Amino acid sequence: MKKFIVSVFALCLAAGAYAQTQPIRAFSHRGGRLERDENTLIAFQESWDAGYTGFETDIRRTADGVLYMTHDCTLERTTNGSGIFERKTSAEIEQLRTKKGNKMLKFDDFIEFLQDKDNLYVEFELKTKPDSLYTQELVEEVAERVYQAAKSIRTKNSILRFTSSDIRGLRYLKKAHPEIISKGPKSELLIIFNSGVTEKVIETCKEEDIWVVGCMTPKTTRDMVAKAHKEGIIVSLWPTQKIEDFMLAAYLGSDCMCTDIPVETMRWVKENAPWMNVTY
Repeated sequence: MKKFIVSVFALCLAAGAYAQTQPIRAFSHRGGRLERDENTLIAFQESWDAGYTGFETDIRRTADGVLYMTHDCTLERTTNGSGIFERKTSAEIEQLRTKKGNKMLKFDDFIEFLQDKDNLYVEFELKTKPDSLYTQELVEEVAERVYQAAKSIRTKNSILRFTSSDIRGLRYLKKAHPEIISKGPKSELLIIFNSGVTEKVIETCKEEDIWVVGCMTPKTTRDMVAKAHKEGIIVSLWPTQKIEDFMLAAYLGSDCMCTDIPVETMRWVKENAPWMNVTY
């Protein structure tokens, strides 16, 4: 019975692959967090070496104003430190090492890594929550510094997106930089929701005039992605921790999808679904 279930599941995956007709932009989530030491220079470099030009990362601010790449506001999960990241100075952060022995990556060093690379797709996530750690003034400072740094990258044919689940930073960027591209394939703003694509998500995007959405794969339906597309909204889905997640996101109609297993995903698609229109 178990073999039968596995076979049926495989057929479903194949159906999902054949149903996928839209081009997909795959990108390395935190440098491939289930394959590499997340948000470290070595992770991004090895993703690049494997053939990825798409990346996602998380940006936080230390107590003395230095920007680093780290997802959590606490240090315990990924480093040998403890406590709240935002309450540490850069000197304290420099003393820490990740669980795999690497230094935490400064945002400026990531920008340097991206210099002179073309055809990039980068999602710069502004991690400005909880509100108790980021006043409106700090949110705007982080957003502005990330925006200016991204605009300094020497690159061609690239899409650089500023993303957040905290609408404050995105609203600031729209107001401070009216030239920012809001709608269309090169849209520069993305709202993250801890939900699937829903009617409420679509309405929020329209109200905020932000036309790219980041939503959860397991809670999204194909019909809702189609509805989002009809409204002109680009859909980026997460997480992709297994090949099955990637195939599901493809079947749902995702335009972009992050992957925690970038190398495994690329290898699997090339060997098993070469007809898929995937850009890495």
